Amino acid sequence: MADAESDVNANVGYLVWRLSTRWRAVLDRALSAHGLTQAQYSVLAPLYGLTRDGARPSQRRLADLTGLDAVYISKLVRALEKQGLVIRAASTSDPRAVELSLTPRGVETARRTIQLVHEMRDQLTAPLGGNDSERTAELAAMLRELLDAPDIAE
Repeated sequence: MADAESDVNANVGYLVWRLSTRWRAVLDRALSAHGLTQAQYSVLAPLYGLTRDGARPSQRRLADLTGLDAVYISKLVRALEKQGLVIRAASTSDPRAVELSLTPRGVETARRTIQLVHEMRDQLTAPLGGNDSERTAELAAMLRELLDAPDIAE
């Protein structure tokens, strides 16, 4: 039995999946008070960052930034639009593209939830010293390295 436990505890993929699932559940609970899921937040927060200077990024740009599939981005954006947080409009320069902007309510929701998530991340990374610790920075660098690695051919 100890071998099975050692195998599980040494399985990086399993540990990343468990941690991701745990963090998502914590964030879903915290964000639900603002009418959002963690997945919706993962679109709203970067969109806020992209639009602060008045830009109207395309759904494609948002998909590229977040690493999420364009179809999934579209689904999440539509849900945010129904909540009155996002405006979708046809691009004036490319009729195939959809440009995004936040409503005033979307801006306020983004600001509140970004602060909330920052506080939650600080709690979740407390065992490593919090958001601003060297250990958290090292973990983030390792995760980025894994995410930036080329996909394995099937």
